[in-house]
Amino acid sequence: MSLLFEEIDSQDSPLGEISLRKRRIPTFGDRDIYEVKLGEEFLMSSMFVDAEEALSDLGLAQVKGDNLSVVVGGLGLGYTAVAALKDQRIAELLVVDALETVIGWHQKELVPLGKILNADSRNRYVLGSFFDLATTPETGFDPTSDGKKFDAILLDIDHSPTEFLNPSNAGFYTTDNLTLMAEQLNPNGVFAMWSQNPPENHFITLLGTVFNQVDAHLVSFFNPFQGKDSTNSVYVCSK
Repeated sequence: MSLLFEEIDSQDSPLGEISLRKRRIPTFGDRDIYEVKLGEEFLMSSMFVDAEEALSDLGLAQVKGDNLSVVVGGLGLGYTAVAALKDQRIAELLVVDALETVIGWHQKELVPLGKILNADSRNRYVLGSFFDLATTPETGFDPTSDGKKFDAILLDIDHSPTEFLNPSNAGFYTTDNLTLMAEQLNPNGVFAMWSQNPPENHFITLLGTVFNQVDAHLVSFFNPFQGKDSTNSVYVCSK
């Protein structure tokens, strides 16, 4: 095993083989870079977390009140969840992920942010499909409280509203299913979603069939591999 590369774990999953890797790139300094791959596809890297953190920052900035209950859809490397917990108004955070392997990486603290999430009593992992739970409001996201409502739902699972981690996710992006999810928000609740692509007008229009206010934010960050800025986007919707 090279000092510059380590495969920490690799497991079969319903989506295929998923692996957690750690490596160092000398030109980027003395830092460990954590990466998640699904098969041969790179899903996420600790090199690029600005937009994942902005998902929490922009979404929660629109939420009024205190003692907030928040759902994060998609655990990943934990950056969205940890950014959310920096908001002291949050009383509880449910982090929903369909892959037991990914939750296990955090519970076993194989990834750096696992220690932070495990130490925060407000955080709770929920093993399950975000999309199934989002579209069954009679039971909802919290397995201990049927029909519970939340102040914010923050989603970072698919690559974009038209590029899906799993083809079956496509059915979520409809007025009917977004409405079922929105039923799980409190009055004035907020739904926010990350996308790797610039804001898409057709998706903004779709969101407008469910939410009263829809804003799309372009998030820029430096990409050292390309030597220039890259962009992602965050949609923020108010009920």
